[in-house]
Amino acid sequence: MTSAGSPARRFATEAVHAGRDDLARQGLHAPPIDLSTTYPSYDSRAEAARIDAFATTGAEPEGPPVYARLGNPTVARFETALARLEGTESAVAFASGMAALSAILLVRASLGLRHVVAVRPLYGCSDHLLTAGLLGSEVTWTDPAGIADALRPDTGLVLVESPANPTLAEVDVRAAAHACGSVPLLVDNTFATPVLQRPVEQGARLVLHSATKYLGGHGDVLAGVVACDEEFAGRLRQVRFATGGVLHPLAGYLLLRGLSTLPVRVRAASANAAELVRRLAADPRVARVHYPSIGGAMVAFEVHGDPHQVIAGVRLITPAVSLGSVDTLIQHPASISHRIVDADDRRGAGVSDRLLRMSVGLEDVEDLWADLDAALGEEPAPARAAAGMRHA
Repeated sequence: MTSAGSPARRFATEAVHAGRDDLARQGLHAPPIDLSTTYPSYDSRAEAARIDAFATTGAEPEGPPVYARLGNPTVARFETALARLEGTESAVAFASGMAALSAILLVRASLGLRHVVAVRPLYGCSDHLLTAGLLGSEVTWTDPAGIADALRPDTGLVLVESPANPTLAEVDVRAAAHACGSVPLLVDNTFATPVLQRPVEQGARLVLHSATKYLGGHGDVLAGVVACDEEFAGRLRQVRFATGGVLHPLAGYLLLRGLSTLPVRVRAASANAAELVRRLAADPRVARVHYPSIGGAMVAFEVHGDPHQVIAGVRLITPAVSLGSVDTLIQHPASISHRIVDADDRRGAGVSDRLLRMSVGLEDVEDLWADLDAALGEEPAPARAAAGMRHA
């Protein structure tokens, strides 16, 4: 998205410049951080009119800011930039990815549309939020082929995650959007990022990111964001104002900075991941490797041995939750990120007890492999015996 009359800009250029277009006119190079919680106003009649307008449509108030819960100039820069990268009219940022998902559910529930159709696997807390009905929602779990049949008159949302957390299973977004009919399709695009996939171009109406991950990219910011059309964005802003799940300005600044290197980071980490996938797939200590067709920096693999020993054995790779940082992280989903999901549901979605999820970073791939190789330990006895027979 570019302003009228301006030339179209390629993705890498937008990543660097979107949200910063006005800086040169202000004599600035780095975006400012506005930490104000409130702003002076000497015309209370005009303020009343602006508040009335926001209450009606949720549109961002014209003129100077009013109060930090309605919006913040630094956060707005990040929202503008992310919308450009996802190819949407708008984006609305929140204090976390779960706050963003909660706001979407509340928007639909406010219209009496509490039923959600969802495809497993999802991020564990997203799964729990739906299953537990914490926001009054009711969920029908299905596979992608069953989306159309699962729809009801009160269905307010269809939710998919592609590639999915943690198995990296992919959904045909275009086919899913067609199956939804008039029901909005929400795609969690956290793993792919707009570098690898832009769901709105395939028919999705809503795109969710845990911005904590690749958008921030350095493990130092907690945030969520929804990219969507302006009509839905207005409703999200109203929920954000009412519930207070706002993003801190410093986080908005860090996210805008993170976007500028997003294409470079994702492509470099993806190259590392592809090489590790090649080596893991040929390793007798590894039972199965999961890697999406679109590529990316996320890898999942199941081991023949004890996955907990692998977690305990890494030294360069960090055993920790989260993902998308410049350094490589590994975790055992059945113990941590998806522990909150019922064990039978978890296994039914392909999250086995031997599955490990790895977020590949920017280290030298040889150092990463050396660390993984040591953590995987010796080959299982059957594999050693087979190797001995082959070389006898």
